[in-house]
Amino acid sequence: MLYVYVCLYGIILLPILVNCSKDWSSDVQPQKWNKIAKEKIDQILNRKLNGNIAKNVILFLGDGMGITTVTAGRIRKGQLKNNNGEEEITFMESLPHVALSKTYNIDAQTADSAGTATAYLTGVKTRFGAIGVDGRAHDCPTSLKSKTESILKWAHFAGKSTGIITTTRITHASPAATYANSFDRDMESFDGINFKQEHLNQGCKDIAAQLIEENSFINLILAGGRKKFLSNNHKDYGSSFKGDRIDGRNLIEEWQTKMEKQMLKHKFLWNISDFHDLKPNQYMHILGLLNYDHMDYETDRINKIPVEEPSIIDMTAKAIEILSSNPRGFFLMVEGGKIDHGHHSSNAQLALNDFVVFDEAVGQALQLTSSDDTLITVTADHSHVFTMGGYAIRGNPILGINLNHVSNVSKLNLTYTSLLYGNGPGGINPDSLRNTNLTNIDTEHKDYIQESAIYLNSETHGGEDVAIYASGPMSFLFDGTVEQNYIAHVMAYTLARITKQHIQNVIENVEFLCNLQPTTVHLHISFY
Repeated sequence: MLYVYVCLYGIILLPILVNCSKDWSSDVQPQKWNKIAKEKIDQILNRKLNGNIAKNVILFLGDGMGITTVTAGRIRKGQLKNNNGEEEITFMESLPHVALSKTYNIDAQTADSAGTATAYLTGVKTRFGAIGVDGRAHDCPTSLKSKTESILKWAHFAGKSTGIITTTRITHASPAATYANSFDRDMESFDGINFKQEHLNQGCKDIAAQLIEENSFINLILAGGRKKFLSNNHKDYGSSFKGDRIDGRNLIEEWQTKMEKQMLKHKFLWNISDFHDLKPNQYMHILGLLNYDHMDYETDRINKIPVEEPSIIDMTAKAIEILSSNPRGFFLMVEGGKIDHGHHSSNAQLALNDFVVFDEAVGQALQLTSSDDTLITVTADHSHVFTMGGYAIRGNPILGINLNHVSNVSKLNLTYTSLLYGNGPGGINPDSLRNTNLTNIDTEHKDYIQESAIYLNSETHGGEDVAIYASGPMSFLFDGTVEQNYIAHVMAYTLARITKQHIQNVIENVEFLCNLQPTTVHLHISFY
């Protein structure tokens, strides 16, 4: 049996119990598999390498989206369509070029989201916890001399529009690396704890202040995190909470004042009604902070009546619609940040449901853009200690108890799920005896926590390589196993943002690009 759901964007609204078809009768015939293989070979042989200069670049970042998450997410997506699931093809996996990314930080075997974001956004690997600074930074004074510049800023200098979408706070590690420079990712606001007066005296700024004071050129922001912009004396726009800041500043009002002084059409929005009212060419700058803190998990978002936040799918579509009005193109980063949060809670359903809508956002971008002039790159910053195993039968509910060809129980005669974590809150501790028989437990409930081998308050990242999927101009440069910082260099090269750092690379590669066979690649270099 399998629960199938009446849903929007593939996420639960109403569960209905139906028979799982498990029909793989056609799979026993070798002709099917020979046909699939031949079609793939023909597809690759007929592929034309795209050597165009990119007008637009979209970076999709699935936070914590390791290979196991992609596999389990693929099955989850297929099963929500009442299919077995294993045969599903996600939008990201349909992209023609694939590589692997080595995610370590310069001082850490298993990375965090700050150091990795600095790598794939600025082209330089750095320390664990550092944002937009190289490895020489370890305090305020050294960070001021070690700043790195992001692909978002390169795109801006090239005359392109820029945008950031994230389901986390806009000051969180991944999105912050598009604009901020900080030796400590926790310096999100002047809260007196992570960022203090002594840091200000040394010349540093908190991350929220950097966004408003130094990066107001960004055309569109859709994210959470209002509390980092408001003082502890200021009531939030959409709730009774107050801000984190102890400096008395309301950075949102400061942004509005700045826009007015520069006579720029602008809009601050904090609710879904304002979001839906947005139109192309209406505003030059949009600051959308749609939650006091992080935005909701998709599972929770869609079950609120009325729905209070736009989905990552809608935000992606809206952003492309707005940013496309610039004839010189745009750069857009889209982060599915709650995938990571679900994993840290050892809640596979929350993580996988957010993966499903993240993949739908990729599909939306593919539909709204052309591969002739738009580079789309999908990757992750790091993995998680998230495993899938147990010899489950074909079509077994990915969130369900493992029903397999060998034994449905462990040596302790206990059932278990296909999805488990190496560590996390689902481990055995004195207050919570796990490894119980799961037969009468609803492992598909949204609050179910997967079991783990080691008990920790929060599950950890994984250190293995993650995938890069890409389509569009120069996407063939993603090939083999690469250092994570390589991603930023490919995006910069594709945009033809010519700097001293990249001009020699262009010259050295002209001959290579022009002699590619069987397709002639035309290289056009633009100077900005």
